[in-house]
Amino acid sequence: MKSYILVQLGYKDVRLKYDTYSPKRGCIQGEEPLRNKIWVPHITVRNERESSMMGLDGKDIFVQVMPDGEVNYSYRMTLTFYCWMDLKKFPFDYQICRITWISWSYDTTNLLLKWSNEDPVQIAKNLHLTEFVLDSFWTEASTVPASFSTGGLVGNYSALTFKFKLRREIGYYIMDYFLPSMFLVATSWVTFWLQADASAPRAVLGTSTMLSFITLNGGLTKNLPKVSYIKASEIWFLGCSTFIFCAMAEFAFVNVIWRRRKQVEVKKASSKHILIGAVTPSLARRHVRRIESFNSIYKTRSCTSLNENDENEKENSQNNYLTVHSFPTSIQSIPTIKIPNSSQDELINIEDHVTTIPVPGKHGDKRNSPPHQAWTTMTPHEVANWIDKKSRIAFPVAFIIFNLFYWSFVYAL
Repeated sequence: MKSYILVQLGYKDVRLKYDTYSPKRGCIQGEEPLRNKIWVPHITVRNERESSMMGLDGKDIFVQVMPDGEVNYSYRMTLTFYCWMDLKKFPFDYQICRITWISWSYDTTNLLLKWSNEDPVQIAKNLHLTEFVLDSFWTEASTVPASFSTGGLVGNYSALTFKFKLRREIGYYIMDYFLPSMFLVATSWVTFWLQADASAPRAVLGTSTMLSFITLNGGLTKNLPKVSYIKASEIWFLGCSTFIFCAMAEFAFVNVIWRRRKQVEVKKASSKHILIGAVTPSLARRHVRRIESFNSIYKTRSCTSLNENDENEKENSQNNYLTVHSFPTSIQSIPTIKIPNSSQDELINIEDHVTTIPVPGKHGDKRNSPPHQAWTTMTPHEVANWIDKKSRIAFPVAFIIFNLFYWSFVYAL
């Protein structure tokens, strides 16, 4: 960051005291020549990148020596300093920057730096930043430990730190990035109202929307530093890109279904079964129907009491089945009744030459029999149009939910 600073230093040098020698003489004022003739503290900015004295004809330096030896030393400087930024919540972030002044050659045993008691830092009233707002600022005084064992900066040095908090203004990003990206995502949903076989307009609309959004995001991030962590703007980019990509994938899916020739078999006319029927291959659907037809052959149980009057005896139950065997044509088919000895239910083996017919119980109880479910068929065009109609509702609702989570994250956390 770059700043223009007017630095004012005040200290007392008893060697410059002259009130006893010339009581009637006022203060002595001068510029750079006077500054070169007296001692002034050598103070540097610890986190500076580049600094220089300001001035048109010469350096803007002002020195004032009072009769009691008090010296006021002022100069104007241009300072470019480092401010380490945390961009995890960009562009909803705030940054805390600092400017640290430290003595260059005198440690704490010879020089102590202190802030003025009254208004140590004054900010220009007409200060205006294009991207940030100055929220607050404060000052600190500290001691910097030794950096080296020999040479300069050996020992503890007195330091003065000016800290300020900058909050990023998001008006520009809302108008130039977030709102246009919302419009681009909504534009990708227009394909849901086009015919499923309109490949050219739907493909052009989807790809152009994706490319426009990538270009929009590139203009935002080209001036940002390359950091390794994910920023809030990148989460928004990934979310919107996912919605645009899913809209293109939905077009490819319904286009494939539209070009099918065979009808789609569905178990029920519901969202779940229509999607399963559209995705499941025809061979798998036939296998499911075959299994259900086998499961329709169920067992019935009839219970008889050996002694209805005697309540102390146990009741015995047995399964009754009517089995019809195939015989040669010369012999007349004779139905037989097979009564198994086991009291437990056994599965019925279906063979080519044996047909087993379940015999209902005594009271005709069919509570154990599963209800028969009839399969329905839909044309590929009906399935494709049904998916488009559902997408017109599902995509906007999902995008609204994504916005609720995103804006809650950037403002609440």
